[in-house]
Amino acid sequence: MLIDIGVNLSSHRFEDDRSAVLQNALDAGVEKLILTGTSLFESKVTIDICNFFSDDFPNMLHATVGIHPHNAEQFNITTSEKLSDLAGDEAVVAIGETGLDFYRNLATPKAQQVSFEGHIELAKNTGLPLFLHERDAAKRQIEILRDYRDHFSKAVIHCFTGDRATLHNYLDMDLYIGITGWICDSRRGSDFQALVADIPLNRLMIETDAPYLLPQNMIFKPKNKRNEPSFLPWVAKQIATQRHESVCEIINITSKNAKVFFGI
Repeated sequence: MLIDIGVNLSSHRFEDDRSAVLQNALDAGVEKLILTGTSLFESKVTIDICNFFSDDFPNMLHATVGIHPHNAEQFNITTSEKLSDLAGDEAVVAIGETGLDFYRNLATPKAQQVSFEGHIELAKNTGLPLFLHERDAAKRQIEILRDYRDHFSKAVIHCFTGDRATLHNYLDMDLYIGITGWICDSRRGSDFQALVADIPLNRLMIETDAPYLLPQNMIFKPKNKRNEPSFLPWVAKQIATQRHESVCEIINITSKNAKVFFGI
């Protein structure tokens, strides 16, 4: 059984065929999906999707609630309270996507840090783990996580693409690492491929970040270039190759880790 810990199923690119996408995932052995909340609105939508498909796909879908750093200007006392209310839904298994993104700075660094610290407080109050984003902001994100490490039980760095020093700083705080199809891209991910062996097996999880980051090691790629959860085995295959381990071992341990981390 595979577990995809990061799927943007609320994306408009899935609005016409979500049921087929879920069935494709099951047919490929991907039995559980964590749907990512990236704004207050999208967090509500992910929960609605979980509930809508609960009869046809029982116990398959779970959700995170949070505000992506790109949308950090939305975070305030009111939205924090609403996220806290959403976190009480039985479908919700984590707080996020939150963190820092200084690559684009679509929200000011100050707003991102306020939002990030607010999400950490939500995790503390709800007891839920953190689902984290970080791009070009490792130094400040690590500083904040160290300062607040006793405020949250667990956290995963979703879609990790950083360097060795950053990886080990996260691991030193007992964080989990999420690996996407980025590792399958020999052009963009060549330096990163060598790092995956540094991740302890008990801290490794895998994800598609669908509809983004289509695995480039696929033999036959879809014409629409849309990634989907059914392609997760290609991520597991590449990780196994880089670590010189069996695909079955990667599938089994990452699924076990996800079950423990999200309590599913």
